[in-house]
Amino acid sequence: MSQESTSTPAAPEGDDYLERRALRRGSAGWVLLTGLGVAYVVSGDYSGWNFGLAEGGFGGLAIAMVLMGAMYTCMVFALAELSSILPTAGGGYGFARRALGPWGGFLTGTAILIEYVLAPAAIVIFIGDYVESLGLFGLESGWPMYLVCFAIFLGIHLWGVGEALRFSFVVTGIAVVALIVFALAALPDFSFASLDDIPVDASAAGSSSWLPFGLLGIWAAFPFGMWFFLGVEGVPLAAEETREPARTLPKAIRWSMGILVVLAVVTFFAAAGARGSAAIQEAGNPLVEALQPNGKATTLSRIVNYAGLAGLVASFFSLIYAGSRQLFALSRAGYLPRFLSLTSRRKAPYLGLLVPGTIGFLLAALSGNGARMLNIAVFGATISYALMSLSHIVLRRREPELPRPYRTPGGVVTSSVALVLACAALVATFLVDVTAAVIALVVYVVAVGYFGLYSRKRLVAKAPEEEFAALAAAEAELSRD
Repeated sequence: MSQESTSTPAAPEGDDYLERRALRRGSAGWVLLTGLGVAYVVSGDYSGWNFGLAEGGFGGLAIAMVLMGAMYTCMVFALAELSSILPTAGGGYGFARRALGPWGGFLTGTAILIEYVLAPAAIVIFIGDYVESLGLFGLESGWPMYLVCFAIFLGIHLWGVGEALRFSFVVTGIAVVALIVFALAALPDFSFASLDDIPVDASAAGSSSWLPFGLLGIWAAFPFGMWFFLGVEGVPLAAEETREPARTLPKAIRWSMGILVVLAVVTFFAAAGARGSAAIQEAGNPLVEALQPNGKATTLSRIVNYAGLAGLVASFFSLIYAGSRQLFALSRAGYLPRFLSLTSRRKAPYLGLLVPGTIGFLLAALSGNGARMLNIAVFGATISYALMSLSHIVLRRREPELPRPYRTPGGVVTSSVALVLACAALVATFLVDVTAAVIALVVYVVAVGYFGLYSRKRLVAKAPEEEFAALAAAEAELSRD
């Protein structure tokens, strides 16, 4: 008997265990999934990234964006391969479970869950701020607004995944079109001289007009460079609700990343070049700020402002979906309480939606600090990126003959680049917000304690991720015999 089977005995379950935890199959094709990948991220084009200018200046943030873009590109190529091998709702957790065992699976899944619970809590605060600043119906940002947002969008998700993804696709399309309109509108005012107008800190090592805060500023800007891409790794979480996942997921992941790279470059240069890096480095709505240099709203700036709200809604809505699927998969396999993975008649994981939604609402209502919650989410994200990249390397080395409908260009070299950059980004979170990093670390430690002391002995053999792992262990034993 293998060591894994003795350390993680599976609890017996009834014949209907998985039947009561089934998602709706074949609800999405590659186009909807591509929209989902862009939706996860698009709010980051409208706000948040610009705070990296205050950490690294234009040059520092530009280098950080390129490096983080390289990390995400390498990682999504690795995820495309892994999702073609293991097309389950567990996504990154399922990949790490196969490669790194139960502990690796839990550590990865928990890190992803931290990201997808905290990010919606942060974004709903930004939605409230946008609604208030736009003067919509006289509404003000606060807990009633957050409650309405969670109630409406959780309700759409409970209605069904097909309807939810189509709604997300439409809202995301509006946000993307508006980014293109913004770039075209900003083009006449673009000036290269405006890019590096932040005052230089002469005491910083390696400082210049392009790197006003020196070489260390590049590293400090890593978390903000991530905001152009944060969340795209959630596409594989839709695996069990996808048509032909082995073919569809890799295609959707690659297209999502390609679109996001183009949007990041266009948005970054257009905003900084039109108004100047100094003017937008602390703006809550940098694109709107870039279009109204005299502080007076124009028709175009109002359109972009409304589109920014659409982008926030798209990301908020999609991240709720991602968090529910990650929680569903971990619960179904016994890593978290199993009742959380029960599904409704419409095959929606209703508790997987309601529980993290409630937590997100309470965090938003009680703290009101969206930036800190996003920094906590980034901490969880970087841990998961490192572990998912490591999983690709391990599976390539340990199971080279495993059928791979899609193969990562560059193989383990590609995933190794992602691993190194993810570790660098993890350390960078402490440079930006030590408190947020410590809070995330404490949550992580508590979750690890729960798994080590309780749920590790209560995993469910029938869960797809556990069946994949059991099959691999059996094949390994046969090959040794």
